Amino acid sequence: MHFHWPWMVFLLILPTVQWLLSRSRRSVEQDQRQRRTTLLHPSLASLQSAFAAARPQRSTGSLIQNLLIVLLWLGLTFALMRPQWLQPHTEERIEGYDLMLAVDASHSMEALDFSVKGQQVTRMQVVKGVMGRFLDQRQNDRVGLIIFGNQAFVLSPLTLDRKSVEQLLLNLVPRIAGDGTAMGDAIGLGVKKLRERPPGSRVLILVADGENTAGTIPPLEAAKLAAKEGIRIYTIGVGSHQKEVPIVEDGRLTTRSDLGFDETLMRELAEVTGGEYFRASDTDALEKISQRINELEKTRAESRTVYVPYPLFRWPLGLAMLALLLLGLFPGARLRKLRRIGHA
Repeated sequence: MHFHWPWMVFLLILPTVQWLLSRSRRSVEQDQRQRRTTLLHPSLASLQSAFAAARPQRSTGSLIQNLLIVLLWLGLTFALMRPQWLQPHTEERIEGYDLMLAVDASHSMEALDFSVKGQQVTRMQVVKGVMGRFLDQRQNDRVGLIIFGNQAFVLSPLTLDRKSVEQLLLNLVPRIAGDGTAMGDAIGLGVKKLRERPPGSRVLILVADGENTAGTIPPLEAAKLAAKEGIRIYTIGVGSHQKEVPIVEDGRLTTRSDLGFDETLMRELAEVTGGEYFRASDTDALEKISQRINELEKTRAESRTVYVPYPLFRWPLGLAMLALLLLGLFPGARLRKLRRIGHA
């Protein structure tokens, strides 16, 4: 049992303070009346005993009404204290790897330089197919997702829920993070998230077309920082060496010559960190990446117990509402008579 706002218990003091103040005020007023009243009588004690009367007893209805008021105030106070039941939940994690996916979501990922079964597809569609199959193979691994365009963003932190990461990846659309390609910023963000994990199993998988056109961190400098933190970068190149690349812009199919594919940069990023470079069109790329990752040291099993709060405020609030209802139906502990209104 836990109260989220325990300091609300001081509200219970307010009725007591109000009662003390009213009693003090009545006492002062009574003393003032006694001082203003002068009664001359030869035997004042006999006169007082002759007119003395027993103090009227409080009726049962009045006691019930006061009890309902007390219950109403107690229920509201305990509801405001937000009582919670803390249910322990133990999360156990078996041995696995920490994988962060950094996926290019720039405008160039809309280029149509791939074909599947004779039909042109975009680079983004190829990435979704390749990485979707990769996620299905990674059992017991923590997987996160970073997207980057003009800037880099964490779309999903490291999690064991691979299905949710895969769903986020399937819903990814180009240009969601801008038209540019901040590859260095994406690597730097991945390093920031992976450095918090135990060493030995930190892997960053970078999926891009190799053209760095935005961001504040040069890609090679970010790769050197990753190597210093013990993070291996496996790069997957998406693109072709065509000089004229078809792409859909403003609803029309056009060709552009500035959507090239820098394969050399992708190779250098992988070599600096001890990783490897693969092409997205290589059918054996996924198996090779999985094999290289499995050669690394796994993160040791760990368990963590968290307490899941279940709110209980509805019970004292319900008690307060019931007391309020009874006060409205039985004012002064007498049943309120409901009048029927006839319609003409």
